[in-house]
Amino acid sequence: MSTAEPSGVNAPAEEMPLEPERRIIDPHLHLWDHGRVPGTADELPPFLLSEALRTIEASGHRVTHTVYVECYSMYRQEGPSELRSVGEVEFANGAAAMAASGRYGSCRVAAGIVGSADLNLGERVMPVLEALIAAGNGRLRGIRTAVAYAEAGMFGRPADPAAKGLMKSPSFRKGAAILARFGLTLDVWCFHTQLQELADLASACPGTTVILDHLGSPLYTDRNPFRDAQVFTDWRAGMVELARRPNVRVKLSGLGLDYNAPLSGRPGSGRSSELAQDWRPFIETCISAFGPQRCMFESNFPPDNALCSYGALWNAFKRVTAGCSNAEKALLFSDVAAEVYRLE
Repeated sequence: MSTAEPSGVNAPAEEMPLEPERRIIDPHLHLWDHGRVPGTADELPPFLLSEALRTIEASGHRVTHTVYVECYSMYRQEGPSELRSVGEVEFANGAAAMAASGRYGSCRVAAGIVGSADLNLGERVMPVLEALIAAGNGRLRGIRTAVAYAEAGMFGRPADPAAKGLMKSPSFRKGAAILARFGLTLDVWCFHTQLQELADLASACPGTTVILDHLGSPLYTDRNPFRDAQVFTDWRAGMVELARRPNVRVKLSGLGLDYNAPLSGRPGSGRSSELAQDWRPFIETCISAFGPQRCMFESNFPPDNALCSYGALWNAFKRVTAGCSNAEKALLFSDVAAEVYRLE
């Protein structure tokens, strides 16, 4: 098996894939060329189509499609501020077109695209959505707007006051409700301390499919998060309450980041057996609350490369679900993502 270095820096050798024939749709993969940005400990290596394809191939897992999720990549430098995020969808669509040609392998990277728009514009977000849809050339599936807020800040940066309570804003909720008119979903990344706010938003927009990223990101102050019983208890209560909203889906992953430290471009060496042990209570809680028909595994790469390799991450998920039926595994690894993001 190849031991390519997908991150552009020395990476640990990949694990042998478990269940290598199982189909995977990765519904949360970024592409970027950020370099050094605020909140990073090192210059972030580029992660473009070639790096993504090498990462997937080196893992040995059968990843057939990925969904591109916005990450402030390739914004336009000119024009109205509310339309600058259109550049990111243009960029993602270009990568998708390259992957769809088949010249670079069988995986259809960015087969679906989640772009960004300021939903706080309310009704005025409609022309932005129209521009994003046009730029996606049939691939735009949803929108994500930055709402994650922690009083202490995150990734070494101070808190952004504009994000505090944003999901409670009437104009934001109006913008979120409008997504349903365009057939678009709403991806949300927030911390566990915001789960009630998200539950209220989902209730206020019952026609919009809401997708919670990264398991609702339990927010810890300790670097050893899996030992903090109170945070886990509070997070679990928030997830159980959120699961009562039938229009909510949840992505299972994103537990590899330390929100209290700057992002690093250095790859981690976590092994799937250890990761599965740490992640099992979180994943099993979500599957129990939402059911496998409303859950999907995601990679959150390249950010989660800080903890482990791409192959180790998928092996960890396969270890956690070893006792599930084939039908349940199909839902978790591919079918829910295919339905939610309308992929073949």
